[in-house]
Amino acid sequence: MAADLFLPAPWRRSGRALFLPVLVAALAAGCSKPPPQEEPVRAVKVMAVGTSPYGSEPEFAAEVRARIESRLGFRVAGKIVRRQAELGQAVKAGQVLAQLDPQDLRLAAEAARAQSVAAQTNRDLAAADLKRYRELRAQNFISGAELDRREATFKSAQAQYEQAQAQVAAQGNQASYATLVADAAGVVTGIEAEPGQVVSAGTPVVRIAQDGARDVVFSVPEDRAGQVTPGSAVKVRGWASDREIEGRVREVAASADAVTRTYTVKVSIDAASSPPLGATVYARPQALSHSGAPVLKLPTSALRQEGGGTAVWVLDKGSMTVKSQPVQVATADGNEAVIASGVAPGTLVVTAGVHVLSPGQKVAIYQEKGAAAPAAPAPGATNDVAPAAPGAK
Repeated sequence: MAADLFLPAPWRRSGRALFLPVLVAALAAGCSKPPPQEEPVRAVKVMAVGTSPYGSEPEFAAEVRARIESRLGFRVAGKIVRRQAELGQAVKAGQVLAQLDPQDLRLAAEAARAQSVAAQTNRDLAAADLKRYRELRAQNFISGAELDRREATFKSAQAQYEQAQAQVAAQGNQASYATLVADAAGVVTGIEAEPGQVVSAGTPVVRIAQDGARDVVFSVPEDRAGQVTPGSAVKVRGWASDREIEGRVREVAASADAVTRTYTVKVSIDAASSPPLGATVYARPQALSHSGAPVLKLPTSALRQEGGGTAVWVLDKGSMTVKSQPVQVATADGNEAVIASGVAPGTLVVTAGVHVLSPGQKVAIYQEKGAAAPAAPAPGATNDVAPAAPGAK
């Protein structure tokens, strides 16, 4: 403004007139919002949905078990004084596994024998009396009723003697029950009582898996239990080898497990080719196999969670925009998801970058960069070597 003092008055008025509109325009330009930036067009990878054969088969972890596994226990109560069986030991039929303290059983057997001797004495006395009374009756010295009483006394004494004899035999068996023996040849798979422990009759002491047929045991969920039927084929593969064994379903549990809600399946396999007892194997029921069936598959990278379900981004090639499409996943096939419904063959589905898109967003199809152009041939090398001296060879 100080510079305006040195200008003529008409010039000073015209300068203010020109300066004010310029100032108002500058202020208006400074207060206005900048225009919004256009959203960048994202490049995405897409694939056309098509049918392909189902490749995997359902496989369940299983265990090799004996067809018959017995929990053996003493038939009488007592205190265990010795246990000869060890875990994993192979035993034969009749081999001693454990023993109880037999002292009380021996005393009971001796008491039974003593009672038998007393009963025998009473029987002999009654027999002698009966003989005398029969002689007296033949001479009419006694009545017939008296003879009948003597015969009844003899019969009672005879019955008591037979009862005592049976008691002697029973107590003899009780004494032999103090020794636990194996019923059949097999392998000890469990020890459930130790020396010094007092057990009641029937308490399991040793668990034995009998030699012979083997079963592969595994569990299937409720939705597949009805498809596995007795007699259907099952392929069994060892955990540490790829050798396969053919088996047949022998039994399917009639009720589900109370905790896991799964059904136990037992598969019969050949004992000669069976893996070791207790080995972990994999079972593939052929009734659940759909290998080779045409299905719609998508990579798992194309799936995303939307609300309470699964959805994919579908590309509209005309407008080059994406929209969300709910799908239903049936199962998995390796690293791919098998689609039950939601998309049809030929649909373009985004397979990469699905978590940064929004409905209606414009996209571009990602193109792989082409191979680098071949390098131009190098120019011929110049002869930098000094010319040979005249006369040089």
